[in-house]
Amino acid sequence: MNPKHLYYVWNYTDVDRVFWENHLADWLPETIVDAHVHIVDPALRRIAMTEEMRRQYWVSEVAEPITAPMLEECYRTVFPGKRFSCLAFGMPDLDYDIDANNDYVQEECLKRDWRGLSLLVPQWNQEKIEKELARPGIIGLKPYYAMIGLNRETRDQYIEASIFDFLPHHALEVLNERQAWVTLHVPKAGRLGHPENLREVREIRNRYPRIVLVIAHLGRCYTEKQAREGILPLADDPGIYFDTSAVVNPDSHRVALEAVGTERLLYGSDNPIFFMRGRRQFTENSYMNRTNHPFFFNKVRESLDIEANYTLMMYEDIFAIKTAMQQLGMTDKESRENIFYRNALSAFARVGFSHDLFD
Repeated sequence: MNPKHLYYVWNYTDVDRVFWENHLADWLPETIVDAHVHIVDPALRRIAMTEEMRRQYWVSEVAEPITAPMLEECYRTVFPGKRFSCLAFGMPDLDYDIDANNDYVQEECLKRDWRGLSLLVPQWNQEKIEKELARPGIIGLKPYYAMIGLNRETRDQYIEASIFDFLPHHALEVLNERQAWVTLHVPKAGRLGHPENLREVREIRNRYPRIVLVIAHLGRCYTEKQAREGILPLADDPGIYFDTSAVVNPDSHRVALEAVGTERLLYGSDNPIFFMRGRRQFTENSYMNRTNHPFFFNKVRESLDIEANYTLMMYEDIFAIKTAMQQLGMTDKESRENIFYRNALSAFARVGFSHDLFD
């Protein structure tokens, strides 16, 4: 079959179809909720992307804006025959019109019976936050450290910030009062396991226990060592969820599965980023992305024979979850259904939003 255009520079090819049929189609449940996707109208970018800006960080090279209709069509392609829904939010980037992006997310989610999070600008007052959380279909907020302030020289000016610098207490008070959702991308080069992150996550749980707290990307724990340092210290708190987005390492997933089980993990993709074709290789504390497109970051290439067999990173991500579950003998249907949709629906219900799509 001819390749089908998917998104940006990526096509859906026979390699992907074969990988899907051989490894994922029968293993995945019939229903999938992706709890971590970004959507935005490209017209909402206020500052044009430049080549210099793209080269600051690999994500900037691969993450072109994606609209909700485009994402929906991509999911019909990558999840053939499956029912799907999403928890969506905008691009946490001050180069975009944040208010307009939040409007867009709400409007598009309502059209599809998806759920949405509003991006949080930490300087907002409580009245503004109340208005965001009162929007139909919006179940919470998506904070991010780059939302503290704009710096076009680097996205990481605020990476060593306190969580409370971009998820301030006055916002947490409103979130707690409304029993709302937070998807938290933790800061710091030390990732979730940094002592300040662990202390501040515990403080959020102690002071604001009504919040449905979801730690994104397994706390950015992309290696086994990072997962043991970050996830294990928080594993005994039954009120913390983790989303699996952008974690391609089965060792990290195995640590999470062993530590917290299958009832507090939410499948997430981080799309559109993980429509990228390639694979990821790991050292103890870092990773290297491999892809077959000549991006600036992709300087160390593999052979053409190897690159020809790359599939979508989102497929590699799901396959890593499958591998970890099989290693642990978690072969039951219920565990898979928990991770890929039941936990998300349960968490939606906790914030007062049932999901009728799959009833």
